[in-house]
Amino acid sequence: MSPVPEAPLEKDEGGLVPKGPGWFVVNAREARWIHTDELGSAVVFEGDVPFPHLGINIQVLQPGQPNCMYHGENQQEDFLVLSGECLLLIEEEERPLKAWDFVHCSPGTHHIFVGAGDGPCAILMVGARGAGKTLNYPPSEVAARYGASASEETDSGREAYSDWPRNFEQVRATWPP
Repeated sequence: MSPVPEAPLEKDEGGLVPKGPGWFVVNAREARWIHTDELGSAVVFEGDVPFPHLGINIQVLQPGQPNCMYHGENQQEDFLVLSGECLLLIEEEERPLKAWDFVHCSPGTHHIFVGAGDGPCAILMVGARGAGKTLNYPPSEVAARYGASASEETDSGREAYSDWPRNFEQVRATWPP
Protein backbone atom coordinates (compact mmCIF):
# COMPACT_ATOMS: atom_id res chain seq x y z
CA MET A 1 0.00 0.00 0.00
CA SER A 2 1.34 3.46 -0.93
CA PRO A 3 1.77 6.14 1.70
CA VAL A 4 -1.14 8.56 2.01
CA PRO A 5 -0.10 12.15 1.24
CA GLU A 6 -0.58 15.05 3.61
CA ALA A 7 -3.33 17.44 2.44
CA PRO A 8 -2.13 21.02 2.18
CA LEU A 9 -3.84 23.60 4.40
CA GLU A 10 -4.63 27.03 3.01
CA LYS A 11 -5.74 30.08 4.94
CA ASP A 12 -8.92 31.90 3.93
CA GLU A 13 -10.93 34.57 5.75
CA GLY A 14 -12.36 31.97 8.18
CA GLY A 15 -9.16 30.07 8.94
CA LEU A 16 -7.20 27.06 7.71
CA VAL A 17 -8.91 24.74 5.22
CA PRO A 18 -7.66 21.44 3.74
CA LYS A 19 -7.16 21.65 -0.02
CA GLY A 20 -7.07 18.19 -1.52
CA PRO A 21 -7.18 14.59 -0.34
CA GLY A 22 -5.01 13.09 2.37
CA TRP A 23 -4.41 13.41 6.07
CA PHE A 24 -3.93 16.69 7.92
CA VAL A 25 -3.61 18.20 11.39
CA VAL A 26 -5.31 21.48 12.29
CA ASN A 27 -6.01 23.18 15.61
CA ALA A 28 -9.74 23.97 16.07
CA ARG A 29 -8.91 27.63 16.83
CA GLU A 30 -7.08 27.94 13.51
CA ALA A 31 -9.57 26.00 11.33
CA ARG A 32 -12.37 27.65 9.32
CA TRP A 33 -15.42 28.65 11.34
CA ILE A 34 -18.85 29.66 10.05
CA HIS A 35 -21.53 31.66 11.85
CA THR A 36 -25.17 32.72 11.63
CA ASP A 37 -27.11 34.63 14.26
CA GLU A 38 -29.81 31.93 14.12
CA LEU A 39 -27.65 28.78 14.46
CA GLY A 40 -24.51 29.89 16.26
CA SER A 41 -20.97 29.10 15.14
CA ALA A 42 -19.30 25.91 13.97
CA VAL A 43 -15.83 24.77 13.03
CA VAL A 44 -15.87 22.96 9.70
CA PHE A 45 -12.84 20.69 9.55
CA GLU A 46 -13.71 19.34 6.09
CA GLY A 47 -13.00 22.31 3.92
CA ASP A 48 -14.80 22.56 0.58
CA VAL A 49 -15.22 18.81 0.00
CA PRO A 50 -17.21 16.87 2.63
CA PHE A 51 -15.58 13.83 4.22
CA PRO A 52 -17.20 10.79 2.53
CA HIS A 53 -17.61 8.53 5.58
CA LEU A 54 -17.85 10.65 8.72
CA GLY A 55 -19.08 14.15 9.45
CA ILE A 56 -17.48 15.92 12.41
CA ASN A 57 -17.68 19.45 13.74
CA ILE A 58 -17.88 21.51 16.90
CA GLN A 59 -20.90 23.77 17.16
CA VAL A 60 -21.12 26.64 19.64
CA LEU A 61 -24.65 27.73 20.60
CA GLN A 62 -25.74 30.75 22.59
CA PRO A 63 -28.74 30.41 24.93
CA GLY A 64 -31.91 29.90 22.88
CA GLN A 65 -30.13 29.02 19.60
CA PRO A 66 -31.06 25.67 18.01
CA ASN A 67 -28.31 23.87 16.09
CA CYS A 68 -30.63 22.92 13.21
CA MET A 69 -34.18 21.78 12.42
CA TYR A 70 -35.61 18.87 14.43
CA HIS A 71 -34.78 15.77 12.40
CA GLY A 72 -33.82 12.12 12.31
CA GLU A 73 -31.36 10.35 10.02
CA ASN A 74 -31.00 6.76 8.87
CA GLN A 75 -27.38 6.87 10.09
CA GLN A 76 -25.91 6.90 13.61
CA GLU A 77 -24.95 10.22 15.20
CA ASP A 78 -23.12 10.92 18.46
CA PHE A 79 -22.59 14.09 20.47
CA LEU A 80 -20.42 15.21 23.38
CA VAL A 81 -21.10 18.46 25.23
CA LEU A 82 -17.64 19.99 25.70
CA SER A 83 -18.60 23.05 27.73
CA GLY A 84 -21.65 24.98 28.88
CA GLU A 85 -25.26 23.88 28.97
CA CYS A 86 -27.88 23.00 26.39
CA LEU A 87 -31.22 21.30 25.98
CA LEU A 88 -31.46 18.07 24.03
CA LEU A 89 -34.81 17.84 22.26
CA ILE A 90 -35.17 14.13 21.54
CA GLU A 91 -38.23 12.11 20.55
CA GLU A 92 -40.51 14.95 21.77
CA GLU A 93 -38.77 15.19 25.16
CA GLU A 94 -36.49 17.90 26.62
CA ARG A 95 -33.37 16.82 28.47
CA PRO A 96 -30.96 19.33 30.08
CA LEU A 97 -27.29 18.59 29.33
CA LYS A 98 -24.01 19.95 30.71
CA ALA A 99 -20.31 19.56 29.97
CA TRP A 100 -19.21 15.95 29.37
CA ASP A 101 -22.73 14.60 28.78
CA PHE A 102 -22.69 12.17 25.83
CA VAL A 103 -25.67 11.53 23.53
CA HIS A 104 -25.97 8.55 21.18
CA CYS A 105 -28.66 8.69 18.49
CA SER A 106 -29.41 5.38 16.82
CA PRO A 107 -30.63 5.65 13.23
CA GLY A 108 -34.08 7.26 13.09
CA THR A 109 -33.83 9.14 16.42
CA HIS A 110 -35.39 12.62 16.06
CA HIS A 111 -33.37 15.30 17.83
CA ILE A 112 -31.76 18.77 18.01
CA PHE A 113 -29.85 20.83 20.56
CA VAL A 114 -30.71 24.29 21.90
CA GLY A 115 -28.24 26.46 23.78
CA ALA A 116 -29.17 27.03 27.45
CA GLY A 117 -27.68 28.44 30.63
CA ASP A 118 -26.02 31.85 30.80
CA GLY A 119 -23.30 31.48 28.16
CA PRO A 120 -22.11 29.54 25.15
CA CYS A 121 -22.36 25.75 24.85
CA ALA A 122 -19.87 23.82 22.69
CA ILE A 123 -20.87 20.41 21.32
CA LEU A 124 -18.73 17.91 19.41
CA MET A 125 -20.97 16.41 16.70
CA VAL A 126 -20.10 13.22 14.81
CA GLY A 127 -22.25 11.41 12.25
CA ALA A 128 -21.93 8.57 9.78
CA ARG A 129 -22.18 9.33 6.08
CA GLY A 130 -22.48 7.25 3.00
CA ALA A 131 -24.63 6.17 0.12
CA GLY A 132 -28.32 6.09 0.87
CA LYS A 133 -28.25 8.60 3.73
CA THR A 134 -31.71 10.07 4.32
CA LEU A 135 -33.14 12.64 6.71
CA ASN A 136 -36.66 13.10 8.02
CA TYR A 137 -38.05 16.39 9.39
CA PRO A 138 -41.32 15.78 11.28
CA PRO A 139 -43.45 18.51 12.84
CA SER A 140 -42.54 18.71 16.54
CA GLU A 141 -44.38 20.54 19.31
CA VAL A 142 -41.29 20.65 21.53
CA ALA A 143 -38.99 21.94 18.72
CA ALA A 144 -41.59 24.47 17.58
CA ARG A 145 -41.16 26.24 20.96
CA TYR A 146 -37.63 27.08 19.78
CA GLY A 147 -38.53 27.86 16.16
CA ALA A 148 -36.88 24.64 14.96
CA SER A 149 -39.71 22.46 13.62
CA ALA A 150 -40.82 21.77 10.08
CA SER A 151 -44.43 22.86 9.57
CA GLU A 152 -45.15 19.66 7.61
CA GLU A 153 -43.31 16.35 7.53
CA THR A 154 -40.71 16.21 4.79
CA ASP A 155 -37.58 14.32 3.76
CA SER A 156 -36.30 17.41 1.93
CA GLY A 157 -33.84 19.70 3.71
CA ARG A 158 -34.64 22.39 1.14
CA GLU A 159 -38.32 22.27 2.20
CA ALA A 160 -37.59 22.00 5.94
CA TYR A 161 -35.27 25.03 5.88
CA SER A 162 -37.20 27.09 3.32
CA ASP A 163 -38.02 29.82 5.87
CA TRP A 164 -34.53 29.93 7.42
CA PRO A 165 -31.83 32.35 6.30
CA ARG A 166 -28.78 30.75 4.69
CA ASN A 167 -26.42 33.62 5.42
CA PHE A 168 -23.41 31.79 6.84
CA GLU A 169 -20.37 34.01 7.17
CA GLN A 170 -16.83 32.84 7.67
CA VAL A 171 -15.46 34.01 11.00
CA ARG A 172 -12.43 33.47 13.21
CA ALA A 173 -12.75 30.93 16.02
CA THR A 174 -15.35 31.75 18.67
CA TRP A 175 -14.36 28.82 20.89
CA PRO A 176 -12.39 27.63 22.80
CA PRO A 177 -12.29 30.69 25.01
